[in-house]
Amino acid sequence: MLPGAMVVAAILAGVGAVSLDRTGVVPQWLIHSHWLYDGGATGARTLLGAVAGSTIGVAGTVFSITIAALTLAAGQMGPRLLRNFTRDRGNQFTLGVFLGTFSFSLMVLRSVRTHSEGDFVPHLALSAAILLAFVCVGTLVYFVSHMAGRINVDTVIELVSCDVKAAIERLTMTEAQPAPPPGSFWREARAVTDPRRGYLQQLDEEGLAAWAARHDTAIRLLVRPGDYVFPGAPIALVKPPVEGAQAAIRNATALGASRVSAADLEFAVRQLVEVAVRALSPGINDPHTAISVLDRLGAALCDLVPRHLHGGALLRDNKPVLVTPSIDYDGLVDAMFHMIRQNADGSPAVLTRMIEVLTSVRSCEHDPRRTPALRRHADLVLGDAERDITTPGDLEDVRRRHRAFQTLSRQSPDGPAATASIAARGI
Repeated sequence: MLPGAMVVAAILAGVGAVSLDRTGVVPQWLIHSHWLYDGGATGARTLLGAVAGSTIGVAGTVFSITIAALTLAAGQMGPRLLRNFTRDRGNQFTLGVFLGTFSFSLMVLRSVRTHSEGDFVPHLALSAAILLAFVCVGTLVYFVSHMAGRINVDTVIELVSCDVKAAIERLTMTEAQPAPPPGSFWREARAVTDPRRGYLQQLDEEGLAAWAARHDTAIRLLVRPGDYVFPGAPIALVKPPVEGAQAAIRNATALGASRVSAADLEFAVRQLVEVAVRALSPGINDPHTAISVLDRLGAALCDLVPRHLHGGALLRDNKPVLVTPSIDYDGLVDAMFHMIRQNADGSPAVLTRMIEVLTSVRSCEHDPRRTPALRRHADLVLGDAERDITTPGDLEDVRRRHRAFQTLSRQSPDGPAATASIAARGI
């Protein structure tokens, strides 16, 4: 939308500048000064043609090179991260400046007239075109520096980790959530099928809950944002069955061909995990990138300490009207560490850092319902290390970090922070 809006604004600005020149409000002394273009019609057409041709040529060349660079970057970081480049405001602004200057020059060029055609030269509009040409030069310099930084893997990891942090703030709550009703509550419910197919991208929970409350019924969705909906498969349970439930569920959901992170916390996490998994592949073999990803994942779990995950139940008058599947803490930790651990079997540095990250998270997290998940993953890392690491020194490093994790786990939640910090470093 931003490049398109800039092109439209440039077209309107070109028309407005030419109209202003036609009114004669620009004084003659200003036209003949050094501040405005004071040449003839032939020179004006040559100048505008040069500006229009060069800007559209540079725009095409620059973005062709950009796509080639992003293609190479996608091989290392994953194609799903390309959306972070396409939605980047710097890239959009650069495209808008070049295409807007091209459009502005065309709108002014069509109004230039020689002496035999009526003798009209829009001096103000031509001066604006020259100014826009210099803006394009500065934008090109900015764009080269901007793209060089954007395709850096550390920059990409930081951007995706910001997406994870924003998703945590958006999709978690500061207050404890009500628990969903037991499974026996839905014993006499009727299944609702959906003929559509695709990933559930958006869910209007409040609207669907209000509909269920008005019809005195309860709905249990069987899919959550990010899940794939199969045609003809049950998508929800309704108790008691009411007319119009299928249409209400259809109106409250939006399906698409790909997963999005707007309402899917796990998808935002998996984008980070994909970078680490690709870095650990034999063709790349970059454990430093995987370690950077582990650091960001640990920070995300620390951000989650004071917050609560969605319980999945929406109540009206203390009665459940809508229940949706929701990711729990165990599932989120599994999504963060399982694939990285499974692909890091030959990298003692990554396994060591994973236990250190789990230890740091454990020093922040004191909820007894969450700490078993951290302990389970620390034990899994130790088990993989004892099976795959053959060098005694490397294996002892992993065992020492695991002992530090156990030491911290045995301490009181109110223990001194210094002890926790020492344990986190494996001392």
